[in-house]
Amino acid sequence: MRNDRLRSALLERGYTPAQFAEAVGVDPKSVERWIGGRLPYRRHRYAIAAKLGLDEAYLWPDALTRGQVASASESEIINVYPHRWTVPTDLWRSLFEGAEQEIGIFVYSGLFIAEDAGILRTLRQKAEAGAKVRILLGDADSEEVAQRGADEGIGDTMAARIRNVIVLYRPLRNVAGIEFRTHRTVLYNSIYRADDQLLVNTHIYGFPAAQAPVLHLRRVAGGDMVSTYLECFDGVWDSASPLE
Repeated sequence: MRNDRLRSALLERGYTPAQFAEAVGVDPKSVERWIGGRLPYRRHRYAIAAKLGLDEAYLWPDALTRGQVASASESEIINVYPHRWTVPTDLWRSLFEGAEQEIGIFVYSGLFIAEDAGILRTLRQKAEAGAKVRILLGDADSEEVAQRGADEGIGDTMAARIRNVIVLYRPLRNVAGIEFRTHRTVLYNSIYRADDQLLVNTHIYGFPAAQAPVLHLRRVAGGDMVSTYLECFDGVWDSASPLE
């Protein structure tokens, strides 16, 4: 069966089969066979995944056994915090400061991030250094945001926080490399990304996000926890609307 994930990854990164073959040191016909569905040797899978910046388990979901995927995924867990407020402040800052290629923030409001002048400065500096910064905020007028406010017992305060955050982000709105979009999804987790590291704030019905647990994750070859969250982020990003 045709490997559309590999084909799409090559197209998105501007590779022809011949160019990618040269990049990973194989014959162009091998790349065409991989796109056609043939499973590469393990050493080639590592090289391909590394060159594309994607996980091996994402490109070839059936290549690893369930046990291998489970073991690698468990290794992606660096730490688990019982509540967001127990995550050290320095960790939030060091997470974004360590990014070189991409930063992603997927929240309804994420007010505590927007209020941190140090983090806002870091986002600007990273974008100016060439990193891609994508920020997904909830649509303040959406039913989903209204429902979250009702669930947490704060009513219109959730929407008001989002509008406040938009004002706080104003200095970054015209910075090249920083893009804002709004989404209308039911938010099960807030995701904070810096390259291959994530802080994932789970959400619990009736509790504010600050009271919910946070997972600190780092991508490991063969694991699929990080890649699953990143796939979620990209899916919402593609369906979101540019912030007016």
